[in-house]
Amino acid sequence: MKKLFLHIALFFSLIVFSQNEQLAQNYFDKGDFEKAKISYEELLKSQSGNGNYFQKIIDCYQQLQQYALAEKSIQDRLNKYNQASLLVELGYNYQVQKNESNAKKYYDLALDRIKKNPNEVYGVAATFERKALVNYALQSYELAIVLEPNFNFNYQMAMLYGQMGNTEMMIEKFLTEAYANPQNSIMIQNQLSRFMTEDANLTFNETLRKALLIRAQKNQDVFWNEYLSWFYVQQKEYGKAFIQEKAIYKRNPETFSNIVNLAQLAKEENELETAKEILTFVLENTKDLELLIQAHTFLIQMRIEAAKEVDYKAIETDLELVVKEFGISPYSLSLQILQSHFLTFNLKRPEQGKIILKNALELPLSEYEKADIKMELADILLFEEKFNQALIYYSQIEEDLKNDVIGHEASLKAAKTSYFKTDFEWAQKQFAALKSASSQLIANDALEYFLLINDNTVADSTQTALKRFAHADYLLYQNKTTEALAEFQSILNSFKGKDIESVTLFRLGKVYEKQGDFLSALSQYQEIIKHHSNGIYIDEAYYFSAEIYNKQIKDIEKAKSLYEQIIFHHEDSIYFTDSRKKYRQLRGDTNL
Repeated sequence: MKKLFLHIALFFSLIVFSQNEQLAQNYFDKGDFEKAKISYEELLKSQSGNGNYFQKIIDCYQQLQQYALAEKSIQDRLNKYNQASLLVELGYNYQVQKNESNAKKYYDLALDRIKKNPNEVYGVAATFERKALVNYALQSYELAIVLEPNFNFNYQMAMLYGQMGNTEMMIEKFLTEAYANPQNSIMIQNQLSRFMTEDANLTFNETLRKALLIRAQKNQDVFWNEYLSWFYVQQKEYGKAFIQEKAIYKRNPETFSNIVNLAQLAKEENELETAKEILTFVLENTKDLELLIQAHTFLIQMRIEAAKEVDYKAIETDLELVVKEFGISPYSLSLQILQSHFLTFNLKRPEQGKIILKNALELPLSEYEKADIKMELADILLFEEKFNQALIYYSQIEEDLKNDVIGHEASLKAAKTSYFKTDFEWAQKQFAALKSASSQLIANDALEYFLLINDNTVADSTQTALKRFAHADYLLYQNKTTEALAEFQSILNSFKGKDIESVTLFRLGKVYEKQGDFLSALSQYQEIIKHHSNGIYIDEAYYFSAEIYNKQIKDIEKAKSLYEQIIFHHEDSIYFTDSRKKYRQLRGDTNL
């Protein structure tokens, strides 16, 4: 019983102690340093060795300009514990008083302690870093390495060089560390990619590229081919990444999955020729069943996306042959789903599509594979205007994989189903919930539909225009492009000057682009620029117009002027970074 009471008493004392610590931190965060000081002094009495509490007390003294008290406290602690890091604290206490000579004296004394005992570097360098004394922190690490060559501070030094703006030395240290300790590569790549996206003049990218190329030339280790491949993927230069991946493959023929992933990235970025080249290489060089199926699936997908109706018969025949070649099994599931989708949305034979999927459900599958099939089944039911049945399947996926991206995708499709059937109130609630989805694509899509419904409900309480727009969107979903175009044009004629006009112009532009009618697409975007310059689709109009002039019409000056509009007038646009990069490429900048 006594032990029980002892445990209870200890438990409550820990709770009280934790509350006191939180109270002290709250005072400190609010800038009430007098109360914070008193609270931390009380905490330090019960835990005299706690360095964090001591540091907070010193910070409070300095904020209150009680420098003599700070010095005495630091000196007393130095006498008691003899930690070299406290010499840095003494120096900093002089620095905040603008006494540079005394500050330097104590900083030098701290460095001298490293000379006597290199292990002191950990506390000294960390304290210099905490005080933002970057040069002294670097000196600490360099001094320790000279005295003890087995020490490794590459990562810490790289971060410090980055803070100083010395990106060349930062890259040097990061790459040295990555090669010495490959297990740290992902952490280092995360740091490098942050500079690649945030660097204002983009010279960093060129410096990193050159550093990687030099190392790859000097050292034939496949490690540097892998790093170069990673670099080019960050730059969305998939062709160059493929060159590196081929070099990796020649030395290690087992590494094929990265090449297939690269093809998928190229496909997603609409670099179709590069994707085809990569996938053809896969088909020619592997016998791995899973990779062969993946490659065939991606190649046929690209054919379907680019196909006209006259091509459908040949695609149907090729799909049947490939499915027959690999057989009906869990391995060929992606091909079965693709075949089902093609039969439904391109050949308008949904019953055949559903039979393929229902047979596939009889296979021994994982939860994710079942979800993929159910998602396609729901898509087909939605195609057939069987809205409620589609919602049942989407809901099953949501329930089974609620915290997964697939679950969120099912939620988005369920919301779109409600939107298609003009149940806008329910759809709006679902879109609102998905605006904060972990997947940025799903969140952006949900936000777009949320704003569409919201804006056009405020403007027209009867939702007449919105209902017609949702119907036109549904025709697009069914791949009835001609009918959808006619409906969108009719909306423009019926609701000239209304809120629905800008989004209708944008939809038309994207449909014309998909059809390869780039002049008609430009005409829609120009209408948005001319008449809806304050609307939410203005940056899209500039960006996609620039893309057409850049990639299709090859009018470089016009493309540059349109990218400029986003760079100088729409800094908050999701297309800002891409526009800036492409503008500089067109301008002929070498430091990209």
